[in-house]
Amino acid sequence: MTTAELAVAEAFRVEWGGVVAHVIRVTGNWDLAEECAQDAFAKALENWAREGVPANPAGWLKTTARNRAYDRLRRERVGQAKVEQVARNTYTAERDDAGKSGFTDDRLRLLFTCCHPALPAEAQVALALRTLLGLTTVEIARAFLVPEETMAKRLVRAKHKIRDAAIPYRLPPAHRLPDRLVGVLAAIYGLFNEGYGASAGAELMRSALSEEAIRLGRLLCQLTPDQPEALGLVSLMTLHNARRRSRVDAFGELVLLEDQDRSLWDKEAIEDGCTLLDRAIRLGQNGP
Repeated sequence: MTTAELAVAEAFRVEWGGVVAHVIRVTGNWDLAEECAQDAFAKALENWAREGVPANPAGWLKTTARNRAYDRLRRERVGQAKVEQVARNTYTAERDDAGKSGFTDDRLRLLFTCCHPALPAEAQVALALRTLLGLTTVEIARAFLVPEETMAKRLVRAKHKIRDAAIPYRLPPAHRLPDRLVGVLAAIYGLFNEGYGASAGAELMRSALSEEAIRLGRLLCQLTPDQPEALGLVSLMTLHNARRRSRVDAFGELVLLEDQDRSLWDKEAIEDGCTLLDRAIRLGQNGP
């Protein structure tokens, strides 16, 4: 693979969810967001090969996808009025989110939108995996042990529900956070697991995804400091991730736990994971 192809492949693994989440935020259209994200990565293959990989690949991809979405909206019959309304809605949503919670993380907002209680529980995590990871319908169906057609219909219904019920793309108020916590935790764990043991591709692990799951989990702990399940999940992910360097040998093969080189384990991460677990236990609320 060329340098540009390698850079695009890495950007897709790391930035897909952020690009899709960004376009959903500025347009409110889930299908359009996925299509424009795909267009942006395709355009990156051409531009980066010709002009070189940009200093900020994530920013380049978000800008390209957003501009593509605006172009699509302008060509629709709703015209410029629709574009202007989208811009106003985006500004209002960002202002409200920052004012109420202090968080403006696109991926966290996307998770809470995917896990809205109006959606069936089985659709929440599937939709999050689709939008955050860019997993194919086949891959998600395999993970849920259901036929591809069943999963395709489930995802379409979930998107239509968000559109028809006008579910807002934003963090819910504090008193509504617990209603979505189970789904959000499951989605974050699904994201971590895809990084810990990739369901597709040549690599056994996709470390960037696991680290992103831990980052989102820590943000969730800040939003819900009294929820032991959030702390427990971040502890679990941190402890597992501490063994990352010892899990694969020089040939890319899995190394079983009893054969792993303990000197490669991240001791600071282990201490951090244990500290998080202690905090969760002190809250005295056993969860599932």
